[in-house]
Amino acid sequence: MAHVIRNFQRPSKADVEAISKFSPATIHEAQGKLGALDYRIKPIKPGLKICGPAITSKCHIGDNLMIFEAINLAKPGDVLVIDGGDNPNQGGFGDVLAAACIGKGIVGFVVSAAVRDGKGLREIGFPVFSLGLCMKGTSKDTLGTINHPVVVGGELISPGDIVCGDDDGVVVVRESDIPKLVKACRERDDHENHMMELHRQGKMDIEDRYEMMRSKGCVWAD
Repeated sequence: MAHVIRNFQRPSKADVEAISKFSPATIHEAQGKLGALDYRIKPIKPGLKICGPAITSKCHIGDNLMIFEAINLAKPGDVLVIDGGDNPNQGGFGDVLAAACIGKGIVGFVVSAAVRDGKGLREIGFPVFSLGLCMKGTSKDTLGTINHPVVVGGELISPGDIVCGDDDGVVVVRESDIPKLVKACRERDDHENHMMELHRQGKMDIEDRYEMMRSKGCVWAD
């Protein structure tokens, strides 16, 4: 069935900005190891970052028709999240559509398929997260959906969900209480920063680890 929903509830800019201060890895851990998309969905070049509400679309495998309408309906700050059928053998998005995204104020593109025009995309610098690069193009013949829940990288993503990405990959925010998640992320970052400082000083507090290993039956011998 082809069905397009034009409008949906987006999170507040304040919530998106608060979440954007943390890495996807921190968000994933802080919300109970939830929300990480398949490891294969990665940025097309190092250093790219995204964070914003998802505008979702499901495309027929080998067809990119619905991406055009998703771009048309997007608002500044949105991230396009496309169910491309887990297809690494065709690229239905390239530098021309990236230029259209930039013109609309879209801040990123996530797809469970390949993209193409790698050189052009890297030069433009628009944040694209995909299964990789493939020169094979797609058709523009088959209808799909826009702003319905989609499954991308093994994760259910609904329109308006906050999605964040960096070199490690992409995570979707599962915690509805954003202030609670921000607090958990901050506490995790603070703890890890403290541990790294101790490690730099040659201090490793591993007694808790030893105790855990002993409880599991580990025996040390010289």
